[in-house]
Amino acid sequence: MNEDKPKIKYFLYTRKSSEAEDKQVASIDSQISELRKKAKQVNIKIVKIFKESMSAKAPGRPVFNEMLSKIQNGEADGILCWKLDRLARNSVDGGQIIYLLQSNIIKNIQAYSHSYYPNDNVVMMYVEFGVANQFVKDLSQNVKRGFNSKAQRGWFPNRLTLGYMHNPKGYEDGKEIIIDPDSFNGLREVFDLVLTGNYTVPEIYKIAINELCLRNKKGKKFSLSTLYRILTDTFYYGEFEYPKGSSDWFTGKHHQMITEEEYDKIQIILGRKGKPRPKTHKFAYTGLIRCGECGCSITAEDKIKKQINGNIHRYTYYHCTKRKKIPCSQKNIRVENLEKQIKNVLEKIEIPNKFYQWALDELRERNKKESINREELLSTQQRQYNNCIQKVDRLIDMRTNGELTEEEFKNKKRELIKEKDNFQKLLKDTDNRVDDWLDKAEEMFKFAETAKYRFENGTLEDRKNVLSILGSNLFLKNNILSIQVQKPLLLIQKASSEIKAFSRMLEPQTIGLNKRKKRASRSQFPTLWDVQESNL
Repeated sequence: MNEDKPKIKYFLYTRKSSEAEDKQVASIDSQISELRKKAKQVNIKIVKIFKESMSAKAPGRPVFNEMLSKIQNGEADGILCWKLDRLARNSVDGGQIIYLLQSNIIKNIQAYSHSYYPNDNVVMMYVEFGVANQFVKDLSQNVKRGFNSKAQRGWFPNRLTLGYMHNPKGYEDGKEIIIDPDSFNGLREVFDLVLTGNYTVPEIYKIAINELCLRNKKGKKFSLSTLYRILTDTFYYGEFEYPKGSSDWFTGKHHQMITEEEYDKIQIILGRKGKPRPKTHKFAYTGLIRCGECGCSITAEDKIKKQINGNIHRYTYYHCTKRKKIPCSQKNIRVENLEKQIKNVLEKIEIPNKFYQWALDELRERNKKESINREELLSTQQRQYNNCIQKVDRLIDMRTNGELTEEEFKNKKRELIKEKDNFQKLLKDTDNRVDDWLDKAEEMFKFAETAKYRFENGTLEDRKNVLSILGSNLFLKNNILSIQVQKPLLLIQKASSEIKAFSRMLEPQTIGLNKRKKRASRSQFPTLWDVQESNL
């Protein structure tokens, strides 16, 4: 046991979010109960308990900020928490914690299964915070990826327009979008009225609302502007753009309400000179980048120039779609200049193969230790859960034998059920504690090792995939591409010199070094070890 630990004053911090990212996380009461036991086990003095029900995916948690303020004022110098991701799932809060720890303002962070001290190498701590942050981003990216996949299959992924509905049976019969029996036929009559040319749109609107009794998805009257939007929506003849403003068009598999010829005729009747036509996707970065001035999507186009000598040159330019009704002064940029900027970023996060192999070995070793701790914790919690179940059974027997009144039975049962639910939540959280972090860390290091090569030698789809994984919030302004590099990769970028120096120590002639020497060498590279910690 650490002799200095009793001298440290600890704040116990517990957090639970109601969002999907934390559905498997133990409740606040359960965290407090288990952490009190941990504090007693390792002789920790808790001076205050902080409870917070708020997501940690963005800075700005009032209770968390209050706790850090009190720590900086000297009211405590240690934190007791369930796991590091309870403290932060974003780079700002994670950075604050690491800074205070390295500055010795925080003298110890005690999680349930791991302890962190100022003199420890904090690369793994960086990695742990990074993976927690990446987990939140992955949720959003996975949703977008799912939507894109659905669009490519021919099914519009977002909220559907009037006349259609998502199939409640899902993929069961192969149709993900079906006609809405309450509005499809009535809306078809609206299109027929327009095609006669005998009615104005306001007149047709009154017929749709009053005679055909058409209503929106919520069962309420829709507006005249909604009707205009419907009459100009290409979805009704089978084509849709996704995302809106991206210039990426898809042929839908849904049942068409009108033909393309009828759509064209309606546009003429409405006085529209043309309509947006589907374009074949053939550019790597459309749909990923937005204009840094007006926020519109960045699209691309090919231009062919023929020289006097007969030579023909093809150039690809990226530029703002300028679809918003606001001035935008941004000019186009050649794809070569855009890719040069991306390569510069990829070069900064590229890691040698030797480091990649070493990092995975270290992470797998950490995983083994974590798995042992998890099994021990699971065993203890399972015994506690089983004891609780037995208490419930005995309570029922006591009530059956008349040893308890009905009121006593209800009160004791309520307490035991609450205790049982808490143990059940703890079991779920512990069981999932280390399931994903090793895979995420391996993906991060593998990407850093191969991304530059894949970008330079891969297909258009490979390049698009590399850029989408590299970072988010991609904005193009004044021909400069800004990329918010994902936290784990950003940490690798910051530790680049240390990583390369450490990789040289892993040359073949040093492979024979014993583990003690090999581990000792890591202390020379503090940032490097912190990168690994943040992926947990």
